[in-house]
Parts: sequence; structure tokens; C-alpha cells
Amino acid sequence: MPIPSLRAPNPIIYPDCDGEPIAENTLQFEYIVTIKEGLASEFRDEDDGFVAGDLFWYPEEGHPEIRRAPDTLVVFGRPKEHRLSYRQWEEGGIAPQVTFEVLSPGNRGGELIRKFEFYERYGVEEYYIYDPDYGTLEGWVRANGKLQQIADMNGWVSPRLGVKLELVNGELRLIGRDGKPFLSYAELAEQRDRAEKAMEEERRAREQAQQRAEQERQRADRLEAQLRALGQDRPA
Repeated sequence: MPIPSLRAPNPIIYPDCDGEPIAENTLQFEYIVTIKEGLASEFRDEDDGFVAGDLFWYPEEGHPEIRRAPDTLVVFGRPKEHRLSYRQWEEGGIAPQVTFEVLSPGNRGGELIRKFEFYERYGVEEYYIYDPDYGTLEGWVRANGKLQQIADMNGWVSPRLGVKLELVNGELRLIGRDGKPFLSYAELAEQRDRAEKAMEEERRAREQAQQRAEQERQRADRLEAQLRALGQDRPA
């Protein structure tokens, strides 16, 4: 009679990366970071709005070969915690509701079709593709169980995010719920520098005004002292 093995079965490995770069060029990377960080900031005060970039999403337990890593994904209903990957069965079965892809010259039609089929099959509610090289923006929203293409994306407001997507001379601009556009890190730094410069100029102006007021007070005091020394009343 064979002796049963006491060895535990080999655990299923869900890789956290595939060795591929996040982006193929600086322009693509800048847009990915701006979208991801802009959305993270947009929902920073909401406990259940998880935003990630280039994170593997595994929709089915036991199938590590079934996965995608959207350039940006948004999941409502899950906490803001660091993850090595998004394993849907460990996340209450909640699929990402919104995904973004920023294209690069290396993107192929077949790969885009497979991504679309994946997002449609596994429950994505909104899917957006921006091509910075050609200045094109496409989007799909789920209706009747399928992702339906949005006829006119320019000025479209995401039903889930409340964020407006605009094309300005072919450049993608996302407008937050407060009406302010998402900014790149460089633009944020420039805005901060301008604000700091304005604050410094305002501080100097206040100091100069205080100095002038103090000089006027001292001049008036000296004049009053001189008049008293002459035995005259202070002029009205």
C-alpha cells in the first residue's frame, strides 16, 4: 500500500511584476503618473477609493495566468492599503470599476483587443484609452452587461469619478470635481513656487508698510517733542 505524501501542495504563485517597464517613453509615463496621482488626490478624503498604477489585477483565484496591469485602475469599496497585486477574491469580489490606458508606439492592435475583452469580461464599468502621439481619446461605459463606446469623449464626465475628460489641441486634460485641472508634478512644483513667491512678496510689502508706519510715528513723536520744548501746543 503506497504511503501518502505529507508534503503540502505547492502554493500558487501570483507574480507581482512581469519585468516590463511601466512606460516606453517619457511622454507616456508623464501622463500615467498625472492620471494616477490626480485621481489619488481627487479621492484622498474617501476611505474606500483605492487608486493604483501598473498593478497586476487577478480576477480568478487559482489562475495566475489571467491578469492585467492597467496603467491606472480605480476601485470603490476597498480600503487604501498598499498591495503587491489586486487579487479580486481577497477584495470582497469587487472588480476595478474604472481603468485607464495610455498608449505608446509599442502598443499593438491585438493586445488592445485582448485588454478590451478582459475588461469587458471581468466587470469594468468605464474604460478609457488616450494616445498622446496622435492626440486621440476613446472611452467605453458599461450598459446591458457590455462596454459600449462613448460617441463624443471631449468634455465627457465620468459617471463613477465625476471627473471631466477634455482634449485641448490633442492633449488630455482631466478636470476634477472642484473644477481644477489635474497637474503634472512639474506643474504642481511651478504652481507652488509661484504661490511661495507671491507669499514672500506679500510678506515684504507688509514689512515695508509697517516700517513706513513706524517711521511716520517716530517723525510725529520727534515733532511733538520739539514743539513741547518750544512751549507750544501740538498743532491740530
